[in-house]
Amino acid sequence: MIRVELPAHLRTLAGVSGEVALDLPADGPAPVTLGEALDALEASYPVLRGTIRDHGTGRRRAFVRFFACQEDLSHEAPDYPLPEPVRSGREPLLVIGAIAGG
Repeated sequence: MIRVELPAHLRTLAGVSGEVALDLPADGPAPVTLGEALDALEASYPVLRGTIRDHGTGRRRAFVRFFACQEDLSHEAPDYPLPEPVRSGREPLLVIGAIAGG
């Protein structure tokens, strides 16, 4: 199980009030990747398609960031393996809405 924390506006859009749990095998032959976690999130909550990643390219939206175990995964490739504490459900994958302005 992968735990995902979404920013408030995406929780509202998805109709959830807390963390989202994704049923992905943590002990398969290959580690769960960032892309697989995002695919599972969008499959479970289709309303999120296009809000986190671009529909056409599948690339991360400019003002969305990914963190896990105090590590910024925002610029990692979709096949980047999630850290073991995230794969085991001990730590969440954080989807953060970046703040811009000045």
